[in-house]
Amino acid sequence: MSNAQRLRPVAISMGDAAGIGPEIVAKAFRDDPAAMQGSFVAGDVAVMRRAAGCIAREHDAAVPVAVIEGPAEAAALPPRCIPVLQATPALAPPPWGVVSAASGRAAAACVAWAAQAALKGEIAALVTAPLHKQALAAAGVHFPGHTELLQAQAAAFAGVPPEQMPVRMMLANEELRTVLVSIHVSLRDAIAAVTFDNVLRTVRIAHDALQLALGRPPRLAVAGLNPHAGEGGLMGREELEVIAPAMAAAREQGILASGPYPPDTVFMRAREAPGHPGEFDAVIAMYHDQGLIPVKYLGVEQGVNVTLGLPLVRTSPDHGTAFDIAGTGTADAASLLAAVRMARRLAP
Repeated sequence: MSNAQRLRPVAISMGDAAGIGPEIVAKAFRDDPAAMQGSFVAGDVAVMRRAAGCIAREHDAAVPVAVIEGPAEAAALPPRCIPVLQATPALAPPPWGVVSAASGRAAAACVAWAAQAALKGEIAALVTAPLHKQALAAAGVHFPGHTELLQAQAAAFAGVPPEQMPVRMMLANEELRTVLVSIHVSLRDAIAAVTFDNVLRTVRIAHDALQLALGRPPRLAVAGLNPHAGEGGLMGREELEVIAPAMAAAREQGILASGPYPPDTVFMRAREAPGHPGEFDAVIAMYHDQGLIPVKYLGVEQGVNVTLGLPLVRTSPDHGTAFDIAGTGTADAASLLAAVRMARRLAP
């Protein structure tokens, strides 16, 4: 049996058709066929053919697009051929860099198709190319991003309300992992979300997911909410009244959680770099930008977004649709390739 036959298929949703998602997917198949072996695109055939054309280089053969009817067919295709399963009603490729309801609707449909395939065990993992939140809203999709959409899909599949399937976002690269207590909400709402239950649940979800990935209990550092982690109550009491009690409860459950630490230094302590072994396996951040800025500063091209808490493996590149360069063929596929490799490592 060949390696391609042994690999369970990984679905890659194409993202917003007007953004860089389709072209970075096409580039990944062109530039690293070994990493993409056994993967296929849940998308639109016409959109992916346009993307393959926009990355064509002078004197190079065109990147072929093959239509497949099922995930298993991807393994039989030759390297550098893009297998595409039509996961949305046929879409006329929209103008590059323009928000449209049609693109938002198609992008959401591709994610929903792939999520159902993953939940049914038909694919090993799902890798999502970037969505555009305004396009989703224009299409009447009432979720601000992938995380919430996938949570709803998984909860419906399990027959439970979404709040009974708590999920968390982890952003990771080779040097740093950070898991967020809250994600796509205003800063005011993010502060209100720093509750005992939310912090404890985030620590527990991070512990369970990383223990599976690392094969040992992870060392978790918890960031404070306020400057200097509240400075003993002088700059806020959330650390004393919410975060520390949640961590104490986590430690009673055998979780290796420490802090709360000043957020302006804890990420440096956790960073794994040459000559600087990280003190922690992940940092629990209290809100979106607190956790994502440090990871993205280290290099967007290697960052991977992982959704923790779902009954499926989902990863994505750690950047957006980049409408300003869409269609130019210049977008970097490195983060998408990192997401595919991460999905393979996490897949059961």
